[in-house]
Order: sequence, then structure tokens, then C-alpha cells
Amino acid sequence: MKLAQSQQIKSSALSQKLSENSLKVLKTRYLKRDENGKPLEKPEQMFERVARNIASAELNYNSEANVEEIANNFYDLMTSLDFLPNSPTLMNAGRDLQQLSACFVLPIEDSMESIFETIKNAALIHKSGGGTGFSFSRLRPVGDFVMSTKGVSSGPVSFMRVFNSATEAVKQGGTRRGANMGVLRVDHPDILEFIQSKKNHSELQNFNISVALTETFMQAVADNGDYPLINPRTGREVNRLAARQVFKTIVNLAWETGDPGIIFIDRINEDNPTPALGEIESTNPCGEQPLLAYEACNLGSINLSNMVREDRHPASFDFDKLADVVHRSVRFLDDVIDVNNYPLERIAEMARQNRKIGLGVMGWADALVKLDIAYNSQEAVKLAEKVMGFISHQARQASEELAVERGPFPNYPNSIYYNNGDRPLRNATTTTIAPTGTLSIIANCSSGIEPLFALCFSRNVLDGQKLLEVNSLFEKRARQEGFYSSKLMEKVARRGSVQGLSEVPASIQKIFVTAHDISPEAHIRMQAAFQKHTDNAVSKTVNFSHSATPEDVEKVYQLAFRLGCKGVTIYRDGSKNKQVLTVNNKASSSKRSQANDSDGPPLGINPRRRPDVTVGRTQKLVTGCGHLYVTINEDEYGLCEVFTQMGKSGGCAASQSEAIGRLISLSLRAGIKSEAIIKHMRGIRCSAPSWQKGGKVLSCADAIAIAMENYLRDQKKISFSSNEIDKSEDLLVYQIGACPDCGGVVEHEGGCLVCRLCGYSKCN
Repeated sequence: MKLAQSQQIKSSALSQKLSENSLKVLKTRYLKRDENGKPLEKPEQMFERVARNIASAELNYNSEANVEEIANNFYDLMTSLDFLPNSPTLMNAGRDLQQLSACFVLPIEDSMESIFETIKNAALIHKSGGGTGFSFSRLRPVGDFVMSTKGVSSGPVSFMRVFNSATEAVKQGGTRRGANMGVLRVDHPDILEFIQSKKNHSELQNFNISVALTETFMQAVADNGDYPLINPRTGREVNRLAARQVFKTIVNLAWETGDPGIIFIDRINEDNPTPALGEIESTNPCGEQPLLAYEACNLGSINLSNMVREDRHPASFDFDKLADVVHRSVRFLDDVIDVNNYPLERIAEMARQNRKIGLGVMGWADALVKLDIAYNSQEAVKLAEKVMGFISHQARQASEELAVERGPFPNYPNSIYYNNGDRPLRNATTTTIAPTGTLSIIANCSSGIEPLFALCFSRNVLDGQKLLEVNSLFEKRARQEGFYSSKLMEKVARRGSVQGLSEVPASIQKIFVTAHDISPEAHIRMQAAFQKHTDNAVSKTVNFSHSATPEDVEKVYQLAFRLGCKGVTIYRDGSKNKQVLTVNNKASSSKRSQANDSDGPPLGINPRRRPDVTVGRTQKLVTGCGHLYVTINEDEYGLCEVFTQMGKSGGCAASQSEAIGRLISLSLRAGIKSEAIIKHMRGIRCSAPSWQKGGKVLSCADAIAIAMENYLRDQKKISFSSNEIDKSEDLLVYQIGACPDCGGVVEHEGGCLVCRLCGYSKCN
């Protein structure tokens, strides 16, 4: 059964809306593929698959529902790029897995049985592609008595390490690792150990961590007083700490490493719609979705860039269109709940009892540019409150209408809405502002409510040239106003900003501000404006320059508390393992500025010198292009170079193999682990694979990787643990600020890393 003819006509226009990067991300991360990685569907077919699957839920409420018409409606909603559901829905709807949620929270009680039951359940969720949040606050502290063994407890942080290892094991089993959030209340006796648990960058790499700050604690900070630490096993006070000193410790570690984040746990529970079912103790991995134990939430985002009427002068917000999109999106997300295949039955029960959905936004920075409003202006903050207030009102209205049609959520009688005089709701919550890293790439818009990250990117291509990618709105305006030039765009790419450039009009500099042009206070004020009208929470990264001080971070935390935010995630440039940024900007450290003039290239890693004498061996492999001889040499530090010779042939195959060898040699001497190089080269295919003893050789690149793998295995210098490969990826991501898949710039968003060139993403 195919979509209606009108929809097929619209589908032909979809390819014109999808950018090159959109298509690349869809192909590599979303479309169905065969065992060899070849896509089995086109983007239009993916959206059709999702639309038809979600629309099938309508039959649960009306056996005569016109599923075809509703599927067409959902298809149009997505292919217009006005709305997109979260990634698991796009990936899995209509497929065997059918797990459509990204956010889960699991409980941990103070017993060994509960701890390891939760580890098992987390593994099942990660296997299905979800992420998990945990509160470790119920676990007894280090040194506390354990009656069953007559011993003493090792404390919450020790069990976090067990969870971290279990997550790693799931990944080693062949599944993409899920992300974790670990939360501990500030009044837990082990809070200082928790705060410092990620000071060593090699610890808890599969966790984001957040301290749950209470109103009592924040008042003690303001009063410069102390506050009690409570043993969760006994409920008794065991010690007191100076609140301001603890707060400064949190601030200093966040400034130094990016962790921990903070959540205001009492404020979160003030908005708990079902307090009779328990307190909210944790959030999902990125912090925007507080959940009860065993709850899940289905998220989706409206593209606000598409809600601007540019055919009017001046451009204006199209609130009529926005209202229509909100109503259709709420219906879509409510249908997701019914067709979702949850990883645990208890999660399925809670999800269907509370029916939480989280409708959010993306493309906010683009919308402001189209409206000629500076992101860091009071006008932008006022508009944010107006737009999110409108979305919240319309989402509630849509949920009320669904409640009339389908009934309220089953736990409605146990909710804060019961007997409050309002109409019943279909959903316990309706709004959440989540990170939209890869979704915004598909929609070709800015991410979430974040400002623009950079106006121009330089992408390295195989022939050593750089491909310049310019923000489409900036390029359009530059051409309209007559100041566009390739030389200027290259200059902007090196700087990462147009601020202070004489070639760019002041009016343009005012509108086209990037994340590092904006003060941290302006970031928080924007977050608070959206939080004011959001049921759940808001994912937002507050960017600091490398030269920012701990006092700057403390001011932002205090401002966030005063303005009503539910949590804060900060990232100070270069705070992860002495990262060197890919995008140069005036906010970088003074040391970096001294090494580069404002228009110079960014600093990089210099490979170590090749020694005069190396040792190694040569292996012959059969490829589709002929015999390939691969020479691998090492020095006192390990592998240092790879040479190739392509039999008697020349031409492209020989030159490309030689180029690959040179690049591998540079990478090895620059400190990139051989395991990571092998991982990214193994499986590359060409049109002429070949067979030899030991298996199939897919290409010359694959053959070189096989030779390296064989050499290291024979020398007993290889284990191929995913942990080692992850550390190599961390070197690229954190030290160089580059995407490990394509070398592009990575952005920090809500505790995650995202590359807008290829869609690579990594939480924690």
C-alpha cells in the first residue's frame, strides 16, 4: 500500500529540502541497511515507514479510523521538516526492534539484589538503543555497616564504576553503547567523592554526572552556613559541611573538567505531575527529562526556523502554522506510546499509565536570524517566552482534545491536575526541550535553542584540499548585502566569528553571533525564558571561554537558580584534556592567542620525528587491484609508519595506497592508537573485492588494516578492546576538538558531542 499520489509528488520535493549533510546522516545512521551496510530505503521511504507505523495506533481508538489519511498527515509533518521525532523513532518505527524511546530512568534501592537487577535492566535498555538515568542517593555511604556480611559498604561511587563497566560490556558485545546519567543528592555523606569522581578523565567515561541540589542547600550557600549530611539507610544526620565550600568544589570541578552538572531537585519535584507515585530522583542522560522510576518519555522537536514568514516585510512569526504543527505533533507523540515496544514490561506499564510526551524545538537561532533579532538581546528573550508559552498552551489544548477523544492518562486521578477545575489531559507532561544534534542536521537548522556554533566550517577532503561550508543564512545575507567573497569566508572559518571584522557590516555582526560571542549570562537567560513554559526541563549548554574563571561559573549557577532553571550544563573551552579547538576565536586562551595571530590556522598536534632506524616486516595481500605489499615498522614507542607497494601496477590504486600509508604514518607518530586506525579502515569497500587465505579483502584500505591487525596480533600487542578505541576517539574529540569519523568540528550540546558534518554523536 503506497502513499497517496499527492504525497508522492511532495516526496519528490523532499530531496530539495535535504542538504548534503542531511542525506549523509540519514544514509549512515537512520536508513535501513543490509548486512553489508548498503541502504535499503530512501529518505522518503524511511518517513513513509515511520508515518504508517505510528498512524496504526489510531485503530486502538477507532476501528474505522482512516489510517491512510493520518499516515499522509504524519508523512507531511516530517517531510516538510516542520517536526521530527527523536532518533529511535526514526530509526526503529516499522522495524523488528520497534523501540522508539531515548529516555529512561531506573531505580536503585539499597540492596545488592536491587543494584544488580538494575544493571541487568540497564543492559537491556542499552541493547535496545536507549539511555538510562540513575539516582545513587539511596545507597548507604562508604564505611557504613552491612548486616548481611558483617562488613562495610563501599559506597555509591564504587557501584557507579560497576555500572560503567557493565555499560562497556554491552558495547563490547557488539551494540552501540548507551549513555548514563548518575545523580547523587548534595546531602549524601559521599557527596565530595561523587563530585570529584570524574576528575580523572579515564574514570566513569560512560556517565554524565549531576549533583542534586536542594533548596535547603542553596539557602545555606546564600547564608554562608552549614548543612546536614543524611545517611539514607538510617535517615539520620551523620555530619555537617560548609555549604559554600561544597558549592565552590562543584564549581571548580565543573570549570576544570565539565563535570559535574547540577540539577535543582526540589524545583523539579514542584512540577512532578504525579507526586502520589513517588519523588523524581534522576533525569535522562542529557538532563532535560526528569522521570520517575521506570518511566520513559517520547520526544520530538518543532523546527522554529520553518515558522517564520519571510514573504512578509518585516519577517514575522507564523503562529497559525505553529499551532497547527503543535496539535499534529502532540497526536503523533501520543500515538508513539501505543506502538512502542518498551524494553521492560514495568517501563511499558509506567509509560502507558502516565503517557508523558516531550514536545520541544530546534532552529531557534535560525528563526532569530530570519527575524533580524540578536540572540543575546532582551527582544530575543521576550520572544522566547512568547513562543514557548504559545507552544505550551497549544500542546495542553491538544492533549485536552485527545483526552476527550481517547480518555485521560490512567494515572490522572492521582495527578496534580485532578479536581483543579481544568479539563482532563491525555498526557502527564507535554513539553521538553531536548538536544537535537542529528535531528537538526536532518532538518538543516540550528540545534535546539542553542546559538549558532560557527558561521563557516572547513572540511578536509582526501586530496588535501579544504572544502568550505558556509551557514546558508549567513551566505544569503552576505550576497544580498554585497560583502561576500571566498577570501572573507575562509577568514571567518579560521576565526569562527564575524565580530570585529571590518569587511562585515555592524548590523550583520549584531545578528550573526555565535556561541562564543555570547556571554554565559545571556545563555542562561535564554534557557530560563524557555524553562518558564516547559513542563519538564531544558537542555542547554552554557559556553565559557578558556580564560573564564571559576567565579564566572559560580555566577552563572547562581543566576540559573534565581531565574528558575531546573539544571545547568556548562562547557569551558579546552577543559577536556587540554583540548585544542578546531575553530579559532578571540575567546580562546591567551597561550593559544600568542601562538597564532587572529587570522592564522588553529594549533594542531605535531607528529614525533621518525627515527633513523626502524624495525618491522612486509606482508603480501591480494586485492581486487592486484598484489599489495604492506610494510609496517615500529620505533621505541610502537608502530610509527606504514608503506605500501602495489605490485607492478601504477595509477590510482598505487597512488591512493601510498597516500593512505603516509597519512597512517603521520597519525601513528601523532599519537593516534593503531586500534582506532584499524577500526575506521576495516570494512571499507571498493567495486573489486577479492579473496585470499583467511578471508575476504574488501579494498586496498581494508587490506592495509588487515596487515596492521595481523602484525599487532603476531607481536601480541593488540587486544582490540573497545575501551582502547574509545580512548583514541577521545583523543580526537577532546584534545583536537575533531570528529573521529570525519575530522569536522564537534559541538558540545547538553552533555553530548555532535558533529554537524557527518552526524557523529557521543554522550559522556
